Amino acid sequence: MDDARPLTLSVIIPARNEDDCLGDCLGSLVRQQEELWEVGVEWEIIVVNDASTDGTREVAASFAGVTVIDAPRLEKGWTGKANAAWAGAQAARGVWLLFTDADTVHEPGHARLAVIEAERHGVGMLSYSPRQLVRGFAQRTVMPLIFGDLAATYSPAQVNDPSRHAAAANGQFLLVRRDVYDKIGGHAAVKSAILEDVELAALVKHRKLGLRFRYAPEAVSARMYRSFPAMWQGWTKNLALLFGNALALAGMRLLQLAVLVGIPVLIGVFWWGMGRPHAWVPSAGLLGAPMAITALTLVGLRALWGFYRRVAKSNFPFRDYVWSPLGIPLYAAMLWRSWFRHTVLKQVVWKGRDVKTSG
Repeated sequence: MDDARPLTLSVIIPARNEDDCLGDCLGSLVRQQEELWEVGVEWEIIVVNDASTDGTREVAASFAGVTVIDAPRLEKGWTGKANAAWAGAQAARGVWLLFTDADTVHEPGHARLAVIEAERHGVGMLSYSPRQLVRGFAQRTVMPLIFGDLAATYSPAQVNDPSRHAAAANGQFLLVRRDVYDKIGGHAAVKSAILEDVELAALVKHRKLGLRFRYAPEAVSARMYRSFPAMWQGWTKNLALLFGNALALAGMRLLQLAVLVGIPVLIGVFWWGMGRPHAWVPSAGLLGAPMAITALTLVGLRALWGFYRRVAKSNFPFRDYVWSPLGIPLYAAMLWRSWFRHTVLKQVVWKGRDVKTSG
């Protein structure tokens, strides 16, 4: 291909120590690339090696048709992700830029379909929330809680409404038209932001350049974290920024857990007290206990229904969130730790780098 000719799409993958997942991501993209070249759609895949100390660069270089570049030296005031993404954008020739993470897997044909969707809706930025793949008890119980709260906080209906201020995007799949990217200043405009994807979306929304965000399990999937320490570090980096008051949310979730656990306990106490007129249980008489049990049962069912209704917004299958009440203590601990790091320490750690926060 003529190196001077613009392409339809440039896929840009910032990657730092991702040799355990990058191969699956690139395999899913390269297969699409070959298919689309056959029908005249030209696009490129660029992997930006962000000072990796593992085999990330070697994995990327093993795929024919993939361009591998090294991120420039990290300057003060830049996050590693923004620095790598910016470098990839400077090397890209696409009319559309797709920023995606190394832990994603893309379904056949959907990179091109995303461009078609963005053009059909007349938006300058399209972001997908991928199908999240979880493994292990901690992820199965906590991740649905987090994504349920995210879906409630960043409603796609409000994000997609030009008259609303709400803006959101998911950096695992962020498609932006090149001219729009340049108008907002690209990643250089959000160089110090920990949530650079959300900040870019806010710039697009503010400039009225067209923003669309939706859940897209048919297009892309992601396994965000491959270990518990990675999950802990990742969410404690982000939660305080994603939610307005992480401490208040932690308290609400713990109160919710107290209700979900406490009501069955109280029902058991009143049930035990029935037929024992001399027992210490209050209202354990023939009339009081049945009424209390009935009232508590109704309240408990309402609380349980409200809890699962919110968690169901996470788009996780029921088998993954059925045990999510057991994840509330860990979720609350993550929220507190994220608040503490951002508000008190004013510093978070991600992939071996210290990142200053604004507090």
